[in-house]
Amino acid sequence: MSKSKTLLVQGYEVVIGFETHAQLSTRSKIFSRASTAFGAEPNTQACAVDLALPGTLPVMNRAAVDRAIRFGLAVGSHIAPRSIFARKNYFYPDLPKGYQISQFEIPVVQGGEVSFYVGDEQKTVRLVRAHLEEDAGKSLHEDFVGQSGIDLNRAGTPLLEIVTEPDMRSTDEAVAYARELHKIVTWIGICDGNMQEGSFRCDANVSVRKPGAPLGTRREIKNLNSFRFMQQAIDYEIRWQIEQLEDGYEIQQATVLFDPDTGETRAMRVKEDSADYRYFPDPDLPPLVVAPEWVEQVRAELPELPRQMAARFVTDYGLPEYDASQLTLSRAMAAFFEDTARASGQPKLSSNWVMGELSRRLNADERDVADSPVSSAQLAALIGRIADSTISNAAGRQVFDALWNGEGSEVDALIEAKGLKQMNDTGALEQIIDEVIAANPGNVEQYKAGKDKAFNALVGQVMKASKGKANPGQVNALLKQKLG
Repeated sequence: MSKSKTLLVQGYEVVIGFETHAQLSTRSKIFSRASTAFGAEPNTQACAVDLALPGTLPVMNRAAVDRAIRFGLAVGSHIAPRSIFARKNYFYPDLPKGYQISQFEIPVVQGGEVSFYVGDEQKTVRLVRAHLEEDAGKSLHEDFVGQSGIDLNRAGTPLLEIVTEPDMRSTDEAVAYARELHKIVTWIGICDGNMQEGSFRCDANVSVRKPGAPLGTRREIKNLNSFRFMQQAIDYEIRWQIEQLEDGYEIQQATVLFDPDTGETRAMRVKEDSADYRYFPDPDLPPLVVAPEWVEQVRAELPELPRQMAARFVTDYGLPEYDASQLTLSRAMAAFFEDTARASGQPKLSSNWVMGELSRRLNADERDVADSPVSSAQLAALIGRIADSTISNAAGRQVFDALWNGEGSEVDALIEAKGLKQMNDTGALEQIIDEVIAANPGNVEQYKAGKDKAFNALVGQVMKASKGKANPGQVNALLKQKLG
């Protein structure tokens, strides 16, 4: 964990670790050919293997292993050349086998780390492991009066469970870690990251202790499916645990759920330890062997990672680190920026427009950058006309709005149709400036007396007289020249 000042809450140190289930982006399940598509009618995508009917045998999905290797390489983990599948035994209505096939003693991905920023401070969280396992089904309560239904479509869906050391010391760190992990798994294409559909589910292990004391008893907050709820749930759990300790009670290890309606966590069951699950090697699955050639093949296919790309944006395009980090929040946004910067030859101006006007409009319309009505080529053409002083920034926003609303597709044609070209004729500008100076003697005297606001007022009068078409830089230079 990176060194930083210990953050205390009411005299207690907060300790947080994460277990995250990332649903792998395979078309079929981890041990069967059944579909993993979301939204099918209940129990239409659960085959005999998923239900563990007599006589069926699981067969490992190579694509799931491929994605686990990809993740391990992305976070600097050791890829085990030989790993073992085990049976995790517990009884729950939505677990048709009475056990879950998972990895216990020897996982396929071991170690690694995830780095991220909280404000200006870089943090690093160590990973313990990432292991392959199958998902259980789902209990349905809302459509049944006094009863529950079981949908086994998810049973057997491939998961990668990513486990951290208890390295996080605040809610802000925990949420920043979860966001960074979400970015990594979606960036490398192993998970679609859809939290509402359950593709990316986080469990937060939270405990508190006095500084220097042994680790406190943890409580696990299950299935946090949004970053906002994650923040609220962890904050509440921290306050609750401190209140319990201050009132003289002991914390009991438990699994808890967060209720977004009340903003509170509530205990669901006493937390089990590994011994309670009676792990033993699955007799139906041989050891998983990953040859070095397989690892190197995956490494060769791995895309440029977010941190690497951000560093390149700083080096190649001269961007500030903040811009680079924001532009690499997703591969699609990074690609849009880079296409725009290359076509326009204006990387910083491209960064400003992508992070500013484009992002603002995407957020307002709840669109992904892949669905932007304004293409990178159109934005590059617009930026080019701002850079060569054909139009002002303000006029550029008018052109952008027209492109966004489908009023046209050619930047130059829109500039002509809307009469947005800047007035760059020095003679015409000088005439307007002379008229403004003559009409505003008070502002002229105030400026000569050292009041900068008076100069801004004169600039505003020139822009108004030119109907916003004057080049602001040229106006400033000529006006200062004439005022001596």
